[in-house]
Amino acid sequence: MKKSQLRKKIFKYRQTKNLNSYNINFKSITKILKKTRLNGKILGGYYPYNYEADTMNILEKFEKQNYIISLPKIKKNSQMDFFNWSTNEPMKINKYGIPEPISNLIKYPDILLVPIVAFDKDLNRIGYGGGFYDRYIKKIKKIKKVITIGLAYSFQKVKKISVNKYDVKLDYIVTEREN
Repeated sequence: MKKSQLRKKIFKYRQTKNLNSYNINFKSITKILKKTRLNGKILGGYYPYNYEADTMNILEKFEKQNYIISLPKIKKNSQMDFFNWSTNEPMKINKYGIPEPISNLIKYPDILLVPIVAFDKDLNRIGYGGGFYDRYIKKIKKIKKVITIGLAYSFQKVKKISVNKYDVKLDYIVTEREN
């Protein structure tokens, strides 16, 4: 199945599900961080959009553990950077209808939570097709060590995702199930 067909199928399926009963397993994320022995405490998150896995309670829990939270802002040429944000700060809506931080303070995450449309057992993912996260991951890995953790619902898992030279494999994928 082509990526565009797979996206449509998953989007439609996500809309029909009652996602209130699906909570990403926070303990799985903390286990990963303990295992990787990461020194930094800058977490790159995202604001959930279009029935994505909800990150807001995860971001709040990390903020309570003194992590610095950052969220992406989309820039020209399909680029993005992550900017300082706190769960009690207002946001502005970008041209895609996604809330972004108001801050202009760039933060390079040590841990990057990545939204997923579909994924496979080999940690390949499909996003919205713009390549924002693939480009950002390649860019930040030239700057510092970063752990990439994709967040998805278990029903978004597919047998195989065809990849190309632009696609970046994630380090981990966490769902509402124990991983």
